[in-house]
Amino acid sequence: MEIILREDIDKLGQRGQVVKVAPGYARNFLLPKRLAVAATEANKKIVEQERQAHLRREAKVQSEAQDLAKIMGSVEVTISQKAGDNDQLFGSVTTADIANALEKQGYTIDRKKIALDEPIKTLGDYKVAVRLHREVSIDIPVHVVREE
Repeated sequence: MEIILREDIDKLGQRGQVVKVAPGYARNFLLPKRLAVAATEANKKIVEQERQAHLRREAKVQSEAQDLAKIMGSVEVTISQKAGDNDQLFGSVTTADIANALEKQGYTIDRKKIALDEPIKTLGDYKVAVRLHREVSIDIPVHVVREE
């Protein structure tokens, strides 16, 4: 069955692309969730208009993310934590802690956009990536210091 995708779907295709899928997959999953429409001439025109509008919105969001990245270029985060001997933290510094520290500086960043492989468990200086957009990310220095 041929369908037109209305959203980007991993391992299937991009928005606006015409793809062949199993009829059951289309009928039971893609069509009810409005992720795709049947490939008719009328639907092709509608999906193309949606795709153009999406590209315009996406370009605007990406330019805003690039502007925010320029503004955040000089941001540094310092987090105070209790630590024991040999600089081991009692607890850890997580993405939520970094997001809260950024919010105190006036930047509202969702913690899910902060890329931290594993929580920070020792004192020191770290570089943490913040994904502002799919194609825009910035590294922010994070200083973990001993709480007095």
